[in-house]
Amino acid sequence: QVQLVESGGGLVQAGGSLRLSCAASGIIFRLNAMGWYRQPPGKQRELVAGIIRSGSTNYADSVKGRFTISRDNAKNTVYLQMNSLKVEDTAVYYCRVPLGGTAGYWGQGTQVTVSS
Repeated sequence: QVQLVESGGGLVQAGGSLRLSCAASGIIFRLNAMGWYRQPPGKQRELVAGIIRSGSTNYADSVKGRFTISRDNAKNTVYLQMNSLKVEDTAVYYCRVPLGGTAGYWGQGTQVTVSS
């Protein structure tokens, strides 16, 4: 059974930093791409950052230069370091393992709130 458990969310002032973690189990972690998504209040879920098994990464334009996705295959964990946070980064952040097409597994989400 695949489980993705996010942690590290919270309340932070604009300009601050947070690091999210997503611990995975039930998959061969090192063989899988991983992604971070977010869903702001009243909006659709969107891709924030992704990392493939080679370590190559991609980012949404809105977070480039501020967020960094990384992975530790020994710990079956993917991270999202978020710096220079803005009020518009407020959202529930989700970890995902894509399986091709629209298939994949999701974590339960962690709330990030950025205050002005």
